[in-house]
Amino acid sequence: MPIAITDPADPRLLDYVGLTDVALRRRTEPERGLYIAESDKVIRRALAAGHRPRSFLMAERWLTDLADLVGWAESCDIPVYVGTHPIIEDLTGFHLHRGALASMQRPELPTVGSVLEAARRVVVLEDIVDHTNVGAIFRSAAALGVDAVLVTPRCADPLYRRSIRVSMGTVFQVPWTRIDPWPAGVDLLRDNGFHVAAMALSDDSVSLDELAAAPPERLAVVMGTEGDGLSARTVASADSVVRIPMAGGVDSLNVAAASAVAMWALR
Repeated sequence: MPIAITDPADPRLLDYVGLTDVALRRRTEPERGLYIAESDKVIRRALAAGHRPRSFLMAERWLTDLADLVGWAESCDIPVYVGTHPIIEDLTGFHLHRGALASMQRPELPTVGSVLEAARRVVVLEDIVDHTNVGAIFRSAAALGVDAVLVTPRCADPLYRRSIRVSMGTVFQVPWTRIDPWPAGVDLLRDNGFHVAAMALSDDSVSLDELAAAPPERLAVVMGTEGDGLSARTVASADSVVRIPMAGGVDSLNVAAASAVAMWALR
């Protein structure tokens, strides 16, 4: 039977403590080998990708709507914790209105080589720190035919709860891993046959239209952090520098919007 919780300090619920504390979660989730999936749809996509849950947490009213999930969890001896909304909010730091949470085992990241092996279109996220932008980029990548995403060492965690939620769980279907070191990894991409295109504003940049008119067979598009954009070393290391043509006196777009434009043009 589902396990009723009455105390937010219950040690069995440690995975769910302080979900809105970004600094805490950045530190503790990777160390403990877990991530948090939120909502029925996201949890089901994680399970479909073969990820293993540690436990589930939900309000009692969701036991009926998620009866198949609860039954499966119980058949696999995976705990299902149930509590009132005030207790769950006290535990997690926010009001849970998306059905359920699941504490999931964090999968082992594949090697860069294995991710690149069959890829023709790759997006590299350099030091993008906003989890919402990371999630939005993954959603566009899934929708627009990108084969893989690489994230640099200082990029936000694609498996952080907000990233997963904004991606609508597509972070589970697009192959991805971290590329380290960076920007030395540009040479690794080139060694694997990729033309490396840096999205940046520079005097020698070419229009996205020009690159899309005759795209390389294997292409890696590098998107930079919010505000500062790509590092000078990355831009200097790239095979080409690409800009999106703009009107109305606007010089750039939000990185998630810019990535979607580039992915669509180069699909």
